[in-house]
Order: sequence, then structure tokens, then C-alpha cells
Amino acid sequence: MRLCACLALIATLIAPPVLAQEAVFTSSLSWSIDDPAFGGWSGLEIGAYGLDFAAISDHGAIINGQIQRDGTGKITGIRVTPVRPLTNQKGGTLGQNRSDAEGLAMLPGGQIFVSFERKHRVMSYSDMRAAQATALPADKAFKGFPPNSGLEALAVDAAGRLYAVPEFWDAHRGSTPVYRFAGGDWQIAGQIPRRDDMVPVGADFGPDGKLYLLERKLVGVFGFASRVRRFDMTPQGTRNEQVLFESDPGEHDNLEGLGVWRDPAGRIHLTMISDDNFQFFQKTEFVEYLVAN
Repeated sequence: MRLCACLALIATLIAPPVLAQEAVFTSSLSWSIDDPAFGGWSGLEIGAYGLDFAAISDHGAIINGQIQRDGTGKITGIRVTPVRPLTNQKGGTLGQNRSDAEGLAMLPGGQIFVSFERKHRVMSYSDMRAAQATALPADKAFKGFPPNSGLEALAVDAAGRLYAVPEFWDAHRGSTPVYRFAGGDWQIAGQIPRRDDMVPVGADFGPDGKLYLLERKLVGVFGFASRVRRFDMTPQGTRNEQVLFESDPGEHDNLEGLGVWRDPAGRIHLTMISDDNFQFFQKTEFVEYLVAN
């Protein structure tokens, strides 16, 4: 590595983030339906104006629907289609050890990408029906991820390029790599500095072109703390780190999916969904924040 590039990387990793608290809580809604397959929602995609959505479960399922809102934009209800299983490359049901879906991203034409843990990989589906899948080539680094710390977050930028962020982090660098799929191969496009033991669980590119990253950590019996940071994604990697919000432990449940969208007034919103881990003492909830700047 050239000296200038090395110094730039070091500066990115050790420079403190801009702590702006530039996102404020607006609304939340606990959600459930009478279906044994309901729960474990780990990845989220939000459509224009925060209305249509899709979510994937870490038990290998997908659901889509609409978010209902009042006149102020607050969430009042959720309307969905039935939960459907994700399929494998032959169109069949995913095996038990191959169904841990975590990240979800969508191209403008409707094609979706789903990342999986345990058997670390990314699958492509032609649309939300999640019929027969196509496997993307896997990077050799994926084999070294711990079983439950793989490709947690997927995002697609305005140019249609797919990015993946693992939950696993490099202890030697104190950072998490951001992978970009290009030319049939995965490349490291940047590094996310690790802060305060939080790990990546969701990502999305906002309408402003910035990369938004949802992170969380479990704080003992107090529950989960969550945070969203955003970055400029440049040819030199991630730059201009900003902390948009950080919740107190237990303020929200286990937020894992993130969608970023702009309302008719031009304001940017963060919509998140929680993974209840199919536990009676947790809940599925939609949580939203408004980005002030």
C-alpha cells in the first residue's frame, strides 16, 4: 500500500465522527399477524414516500405490503400479503442451515438481492415473488466469517451497484469492510470504523447518495441500543462519518432492517424494523426517525 493511501486509511479510522444527533424520533408501531411464519424480520426495503415495503426473515421468508400513515406521516397500520418462503436455485424450499436471510436490497427494476449467514452467500431473485434464485459468486473472505457474523447488510447505490457489509469486523484494523460487487467479483470499497462495540445489521443508500448504516448492541438485561451513521461513499472509500442518532438500551427492540426515503416535502426519513428472534419477550416494531439535515 502506498504511504498516502495508508495515511488516508488511518485518518479515516481514527478520526472521531461528527456527533450531530441529526435524526429525531417520529413514530413507531408494534406489529404482528396470525401466522406461525411471522417474525425474525432482519432485512427491509422501503419504496417511494415510505409506503410500499418488503422484509425478509432469518427463517427464510419474505413478506411485502404497505405502510399506512395519518396526515402527519406517522405510521398507523400495516397491510401485507401472506408470508412466503424464499427459494433455492432449483425453486425449492431452503434447507434449515441455509435459510438465515439477513440483508435485503432491490434494484429499480424489481430485482432483489438477499444475503445469508451460516452459509455465507448472496442470492438474486428476479422480483418480490422470490421464485427460483441465482447465486452470486462468493468472495474467499466470506468463508472466514463466523457462522452468526456474516453478511448482515446489503444496499444498492444510484448506479445499481450492490454493496455488502458483514457483522464481522477486523480486529487488527478496528474496522468492518464494505464489499462492492462489480465485474462478477467482490472488491473492498471502503472500511467502516468500529465504534463502541456496535456491529452493522442494516444498510441503505439514501436519496442523497449517502450510505446509511444501522448498528446495534445488546446491553445485558437492559436491552438493545441502536445507532445510525451515514457516510459519503467515494472512490477512496467511506468519508465524512456522521452519527445521526443513538438510542438508549431498551428504547427500541432489536432493530435490524433499514430503509431510507424522501417524503414529498424533500425530507429524509429512516424506517427500521426489529427482529424478535421468535421470542415471546421481544416484539416486531417499525421505528422511524426524521433526518434534520
